[in-house]
Amino acid sequence: MTGNEYDEETNTLIEMNQHRVSALRVPLGRMAGVILTVGGLSATALATDAVAAATGVTISTAKNAKLGTILVSGNAVYTLKAGKTSCGANCLKTWPEVLLPEGTLTALAGNGVNTSALGTVARAGGALQVTYSGKALYFFFKDKTSKQVLGNVTNKWGKWSVVVTIKPAKPSSSSGSGSGGSNAGTGGASF
Repeated sequence: MTGNEYDEETNTLIEMNQHRVSALRVPLGRMAGVILTVGGLSATALATDAVAAATGVTISTAKNAKLGTILVSGNAVYTLKAGKTSCGANCLKTWPEVLLPEGTLTALAGNGVNTSALGTVARAGGALQVTYSGKALYFFFKDKTSKQVLGNVTNKWGKWSVVVTIKPAKPSSSSGSGSGGSNAGTGGASF
């Protein structure tokens, strides 16, 4: 093989390889786009999962002028000291259970709530009802805001009580302009 033939063959091989590389650039570019798209979808799916977790049930506290610090999950939550009639379908229309969304196993502890006090109890169809200190939580259908506490009542299903975590300070009985008493119940819940 002469020098010219060698150079000509080398140039031909180089051109063929450049053509192959060019042919690969388009699919590689497309694959990179697909990888970025799939990666973006994965990131979107992860963000969606985070939002789903954030939309679970959060139990937190709110101040109530008359009752003190109460538990809320959007609205006030209540417990039931059962009466003679069990709380069935009609009762649950008035007193909906605080239920976790399907696939969620625990409620989130919001401001002022001890995580260890939260739990669940199994209900019909495998639903999980949120509990606080072992007591099942319910909403009252007439409460429309966290400030409303219209369900402290006794009826045929029993005694319904909003969950009070800290009782309000009582004014001092001594003369003068005293500034209220202490919060003796700051550590536990009153039912």
